[in-house]
Amino acid sequence: MSDRSRHLVSPALRYFAAVARFGSFRAAARELNVASSAVNRQILGLEADLGVALFERIGRSIRLSPSGEVLLRHVTDAIRDFEDAAAEIDALKGLKRGRVAIATVESVAQDVLPEIVRLFLQSHPGIDVIVTVAGSDEATRLVAEGDADLAFTFNPEEGRRLDVVLRRVLMIGAVVTPDHPLASFATVRLTDCLRFPLALPARGLSIRAALEATSAFRSSGPRVAVESSTLSFMRAVARGGRHVAFQTLMDLGPDLESGKLVFKPLVDADLLLDKFALVVRSDRTLKLAAATFHSFAMQELARRMPVDDAETATARS
Repeated sequence: MSDRSRHLVSPALRYFAAVARFGSFRAAARELNVASSAVNRQILGLEADLGVALFERIGRSIRLSPSGEVLLRHVTDAIRDFEDAAAEIDALKGLKRGRVAIATVESVAQDVLPEIVRLFLQSHPGIDVIVTVAGSDEATRLVAEGDADLAFTFNPEEGRRLDVVLRRVLMIGAVVTPDHPLASFATVRLTDCLRFPLALPARGLSIRAALEATSAFRSSGPRVAVESSTLSFMRAVARGGRHVAFQTLMDLGPDLESGKLVFKPLVDADLLLDKFALVVRSDRTLKLAAATFHSFAMQELARRMPVDDAETATARS
């Protein structure tokens, strides 16, 4: 909670939010630099005013009650809205302050997003950029629930209060070292890859879902030698020379430029293409800082990922 937000939120609500965050009266008191008894008095008074229990006390632990969860959402939304309004007022005053909350998948966080953020901050040094790296589903959820302004994700579900403002289709390929037997193949199918040890994405990642949906994967029941939720770890395993990893060109960056790895697009007809997307909430207008970053990111992505690439990939399917 920022210093300015303290003017909006009463001590009772601030103490409540701290207890909810830390799950402990003592931890909240340490964070607030007050006595535990003061925190307890504020919570008891708040519960008396509302006529409900805000926390369920189970032994020495506590958790939010259903009423507490409702109140926490209200307090969180109020603080967020106040800080957004304050950022816009600052912009009008020429202070150029603001905040952008971004959720992103790991592949974008490694190469694409850092450069976009770096260039953006050259022109907007007063704007704070908060980046959360998560899986595709989690990144989408953060935007849907208002915890992020926009998300760089893959295969977002439709109908979740989301607008897909940019979409690109990416081919999935086998990633191996230049001296791996697959590197000499003119075309590569998943059945070719299954002859070798695999470094697979963990379940829940979009590439793993696409691989498991193929007839080759379902019929073979391949032995998974390495499984990881981290793309960089899978690339490191592939650089060892024996394993086959599966990623998109967006994931590879320096490994391709240095020649440590090669990318062989998979030509299986039933392999789903990875659909990269930039998403925002459909029922909210972006605040000034987030809208400014959104426009900048759209321009940079359009330059780095031309539509022709997507059309070519789509034609394969």
